[in-house]
Amino acid sequence: MDQAAHDMLRADAARYIWWESPDEAMRRPARVIAQVMNIGDLDDVQDLLRSVGEASFREVLGNAEPGWFNERSWHYWHHALGVCHPGETVPQMPARRFN
Repeated sequence: MDQAAHDMLRADAARYIWWESPDEAMRRPARVIAQVMNIGDLDDVQDLLRSVGEASFREVLGNAEPGWFNERSWHYWHHALGVCHPGETVPQMPARRFN
């Protein structure tokens, strides 16, 4: 990740991961990306997508942890990124398991 992308992600961490400091949030950049994908405004999503690329968004989606996405965003990103095509079933969202 280049410095400009890192700086943008850090600013997004401060805005979208409000319960942690930016330094703490940046230990898990995938979580920051997921949070922007899930609740980010259009400008922030588009800027981050241009900065880190579709491959990063796909990787985050493919390795998402439970609670990272709401159902609407989960379905949107599978179609928007071409992971699922029209008529295909979107994979189940990651779910917490309690033993």
